[in-house]
Amino acid sequence: MAEGSAMTAEYTGESTNGGALTVIRNGRIVDPSAHRDDVGDLWIQDGHILDQGPAHSDKEDVVIDATNQIVLPGLIDMHVHLNEPGYEYRETIKTGALAAAAGGCTAIACMPDTNPALDHTETVHFVKAQAKEAAVRIYPIGAITMGRRGEQLTEIGHLFNAGVVGISDAGHPIENPAVLRRALEYARMFDLPVLVHCEDKQLSADGMMNEGRNSTRLGLKGIPTIAEETMVARDIKLAEWTGGRIHITHISTADSVELIRAAKARGVRVTTEVTPHHLVLTDEMLAGYDTSLKINPPLRTAHDVEALRAGLSDGTIDVIASDHTPRSIDEKNTEYQEALFGAIGLETMLAVIMTELVNREHVSLSAALLAMTATPAHILGVEGGTLQPGKPADITILDPNRSWSVATNSFRSKSQNTPFGGYTLNGVVTHTIIGGKVLPWEENSKTT
Repeated sequence: MAEGSAMTAEYTGESTNGGALTVIRNGRIVDPSAHRDDVGDLWIQDGHILDQGPAHSDKEDVVIDATNQIVLPGLIDMHVHLNEPGYEYRETIKTGALAAAAGGCTAIACMPDTNPALDHTETVHFVKAQAKEAAVRIYPIGAITMGRRGEQLTEIGHLFNAGVVGISDAGHPIENPAVLRRALEYARMFDLPVLVHCEDKQLSADGMMNEGRNSTRLGLKGIPTIAEETMVARDIKLAEWTGGRIHITHISTADSVELIRAAKARGVRVTTEVTPHHLVLTDEMLAGYDTSLKINPPLRTAHDVEALRAGLSDGTIDVIASDHTPRSIDEKNTEYQEALFGAIGLETMLAVIMTELVNREHVSLSAALLAMTATPAHILGVEGGTLQPGKPADITILDPNRSWSVATNSFRSKSQNTPFGGYTLNGVVTHTIIGGKVLPWEENSKTT
């Protein structure tokens, strides 16, 4: 197995062969939306996937040899913080899109925690205008409340007309249940999902890691699991009462999984997501006060990790999302107590899932890919996430036999705050194809 640093390819800004006849040959085609897993060829023309190739094999304009590689629908990451406008020193729409493409994403949904927040149509239009020049498809998520302060609802209908695919106050929980009830009722009129951060701030106040034996040993104030679970239970009941669509972001505890499992059995319109770091890492790893592991919700116990994996396998957890949260070096390179929460994940998400879950048989390849492709597409109501004929040719090609070391100075993201620095991961994205256009990555360093 090859080992080395990640490919440090650069996007040149001009995609190629959008209207050409392209064939991807001899790849293992894995499309969970169609229950497909076989070796074969995939044909693309005019930005869409063809039912079959031409009668004569010499007609293609572009041939991509995918022998021993996996051809899968382009990933859709529905929880990304791009920071533009307002915090461009952490990330921009351009750099975030480059990071997404490098990690195998063909589409991302960006959260509204910008400055100003995505609480007016003008800001949404700004993001969409910037996104036209980005490497991947970008879908904005509007704010639930003005300024994300949890008080006055935004003009949800106007935001919908401006093109948002959901509403959220990002890292701010909606503390007033009456506000969330009204948001669910209004959003239901447009069939928009309401993405919520479940945290009781009075229970988690000033906490810095999971509350338990390890927080006591390290002398750090803990965040109890009940701070998440009480809000999960409340928000599920509000969704059940209103008939609205609620999406619970980045769950981290075993009891949250159980609450969502029971709600789904009752027919509540609830979906949820989990991050790669919550599926892999535990609070035991904070013994060295590593600020790259300071994340909200915090890393939990091995018991919680096992429950999250089980929930992903049985479909209780719908989506894997990166919760890509860039922070500057100064915001992380400080005392643990002073460091900001957050971790980036666009460039490592697929490889972490392949290495730590699929290859170790904790989760099947089909279940993992479904949670990063067709399911987020369905929740957001956007195209993509499938390789079925007639659909947009948004495709990722992954070489599962190449490994790479996570080096923070090789990221396309502006920020370096990864919890997986120094890890050796399996799986290198060799091609990212969007609307039939092969992004022109030019390797300027090699894996060995």
